[in-house]
Amino acid sequence: MFLVLSAFAAVYWCVALICVVRVGRHRARARLRHLPPVSILKPLHGDDGQLYDNLESFCRQDYPRYEVLCGVQDAGDPAAAVVHRLAARCGGARVRLITDSRSLGANPKVSNLANILRHARFETLLIADADIRVGPDYLRAVVGPLMDDPRVGLVTCLYVGVPGGGLASRLGAMFINEWFLPSACVGAAIEPLRHAFGVTMVCPRTTLRSVGGFAAFADELADDYRLGRLVSQRRLRVALAPYVVRNVVVEPRLRTLFFHELRWARTIRTVRPVSYAASLLTFGIPTSLLWLTVSSHAAVASVILLGHLAIRCLGRMVIYRSVGQHVSWPDTLLVPLRDVASFMIGILSFAGRTVRWNGSRFRLSAEGYLRPDVGAPASTGFEPVASTVASADRRKSA
Repeated sequence: MFLVLSAFAAVYWCVALICVVRVGRHRARARLRHLPPVSILKPLHGDDGQLYDNLESFCRQDYPRYEVLCGVQDAGDPAAAVVHRLAARCGGARVRLITDSRSLGANPKVSNLANILRHARFETLLIADADIRVGPDYLRAVVGPLMDDPRVGLVTCLYVGVPGGGLASRLGAMFINEWFLPSACVGAAIEPLRHAFGVTMVCPRTTLRSVGGFAAFADELADDYRLGRLVSQRRLRVALAPYVVRNVVVEPRLRTLFFHELRWARTIRTVRPVSYAASLLTFGIPTSLLWLTVSSHAAVASVILLGHLAIRCLGRMVIYRSVGQHVSWPDTLLVPLRDVASFMIGILSFAGRTVRWNGSRFRLSAEGYLRPDVGAPASTGFEPVASTVASADRRKSA
């Protein structure tokens, strides 16, 4: 059995490398065309030290007309001061801060997005996470597919991890680059895309309205996945843009990385339980270590383990170079630790339904809905309160 599992993992890894190389060859180049004005919706919470540079990259787009709307739910959020400083430098007419504490559901990010949407001026919407950094050709690349094919209702794109700190950040970036990215490339190669990746989602306002708006998934943890599914159910395509964005990973401690990845694992396990369970079979190093531990044929198991180590270490070099990322050779020594940790988190994802997000604890239902954990205040739904739209061109941080 262990031999079969090891062979399966090796074959999968080779196929995944081919898929990543194909994606790398089809990365976008800026194309001149008439493109619609875009409202970029950026839900923010806190400042990890990289937020300013991340947001600034969105203000330097080679694009004719767009606005960057940054939303916080608390006026005292540290992210607000970052937006004020950015707007003072980049131009407040393009960057605006939306402060609105209204809650649409249990998912705070979706509530934030719903509040921002009220102030968007343009019909083409782009939802982008706070921790991504892009190049000046990004907007042209991700909006282009909407113009190329009227059947496209939503555009998304893949991403790579860039460490923004110490060991925890490096391990987090390795997971994105060496397991998420290959698996996403394989999935996109074998079946039509019917979900989205939250780092970037582009759609017309009419498409979002047709699926019920943000209220349709305000209580779901996997909001990006659900939006893609809802768009697909409208017989519209979810297109993968030929662009790979950079996700700046800032994890202060291994503990925070663990809970972050456990939340991600339980999210995917909930929405795609069969495929996620099967993905655990692709971890060749943990499988080989287990075989070496329980097998009397230690020599064979040792050879298989060395083979998987070689495939993984050479494979990561192929991945990084294919997507234009710097290869950190010292991090190669972390490959066994990274794979064993990922495998264990995958096992633990089936052992509970509690997740932690932005300092709060939630229970994740079998259908993927978020509910406050025992002892946490229950959501009261959408409660209108006074909102403040602060045009950041007239304000500067202290």
